[in-house]
Amino acid sequence: MWRNIASNFLTIAIVLLVAAAALVAWGQQQYKGPGPLAEAICYRVESGASLRGVAADLAGEGAVSSAYIFKVGADYEDKAGSLKAGSFLITPKASMAEIVEAITGSGQSTCGTEVNFRIGVNGADVVVRELDPVTNRYEEVAKFDPAAEAAPDAYVERAEDPAVRFRITLAEGATSWQIVEALKRAEFLSGETGEVPAEGRLAPDSYEVVRGASRPELLAEMQRRQDTILADLWAARADGLPYASPEEALIMASIVEKETGVPEERGQVASVFVNRLEKGMKLQTDPTVIYGLTKGQGVLGRGLRQSELRGRTPYNTYVIEGLPPTPIANPGRESIAAALNPDDTPFIFFVADGTGGHAFAETLDEHNENVAKWRAIEAEQGSGN
Repeated sequence: MWRNIASNFLTIAIVLLVAAAALVAWGQQQYKGPGPLAEAICYRVESGASLRGVAADLAGEGAVSSAYIFKVGADYEDKAGSLKAGSFLITPKASMAEIVEAITGSGQSTCGTEVNFRIGVNGADVVVRELDPVTNRYEEVAKFDPAAEAAPDAYVERAEDPAVRFRITLAEGATSWQIVEALKRAEFLSGETGEVPAEGRLAPDSYEVVRGASRPELLAEMQRRQDTILADLWAARADGLPYASPEEALIMASIVEKETGVPEERGQVASVFVNRLEKGMKLQTDPTVIYGLTKGQGVLGRGLRQSELRGRTPYNTYVIEGLPPTPIANPGRESIAAALNPDDTPFIFFVADGTGGHAFAETLDEHNENVAKWRAIEAEQGSGN
C-alpha cells in the first residue's frame, strides 16, 4: 500500500512540476512575445509612480495583456525599482519586456510635447514640437525668438503642462557669453547665471531639463561634460602635437570649429594650423581677429577691415606668434577630436572654394591660384550671374 501511495505522490509531483514549467514558459511567452497594442501610444510615467500602478494603467490602455505578468517580469529582471518619469512611445505590438525597458532605461522621454530652447552662433530660438505617436513624426506647433518677440499662445498653453519636456540645445561655435545671455531668457529656468564661464568650457550638446531647473547647475553640467570630453580625447591624442596642455588643444579646437562648418574638413583644417605652428608660421585666421574685436559678445556682422587685420590684440593671429590666449568659442567634440588627431597632410593654406568647403594647398603658388578662383566666384556672385 505504501508503495502505491508513494507512486501516486510521485506522479502528482511530476504532473505539478510539468504544469509549473508549462505555466512559466507560457508566462515568459506572454512577457516577451508581441503585445496586444494595435496603435502606438504616448505613455506618461509620473514622478513617484509605482510599478503596480503603471502596470494597471498599461493594461487599461490595452498595451499589456496582464498587469500581473508585467509586474512579475519586471521584478524578475530586477527593474521594478528603476521606473523613470517621462513620456515614452509605446509602439504597436510592443512586448511587455520592451515596454519595461522603455520606462526603466535612460529616462529620456521619447514622445509628447517638447520645448527646445536652441542656442546658436547667431542667436537663440524656442521651438515647440509634438510627436504624433501614430506617425512617429514630430510636428512643429510654435517657433519664436525670445529676445525679439513675446511667447505665442501655442507656447504659453503648453509650457505649464507638467508632462512637457524642456530641452536646451547648444550649437557648436557659440561663445560662453552668448550661451549665458540666452539662458537668462529661458523663462522655465531659475537662478542667476553668475559669472560667464571660461571660453571653450561649455559642451555643445542637448540637455534635457525640467521646469525650474537651476541655471548655475545647468552651466556646471555643461562644464562637466566638456571637461570629460577634453580629458578623454587628450588621453587618446596623437604623438608629437605642438600643444603644451589640454587648454592649448581646446584653443586650437575652437579655431577649427569657427573655420569650417563641413564635418569632413575638420581634420584637414586642424592639420593646416598644426603644420603652421610646427613651421613657426603665424596662424593668420580671421575668426581669432573677430573674437579680439567682439570679445565673443555677439556677431561682428561685417567684414574685417585692413586696419583690424593689422591691429595688435592678443587674438590677432596675423600679428601674434602661436595660439591666442584663450579659446574663441565652445568647440564640439568632433573639433576637439580633430585638433588632437589631425589629418596627416602637407597643407599650410586654405581658402573658400565656393561650395561651402575649402581648397587646401601646400605651396603659396597653389594657394594664390585657389584664391584667384575664389575671387572669381565672388565676383560672379556679386554680379548676379
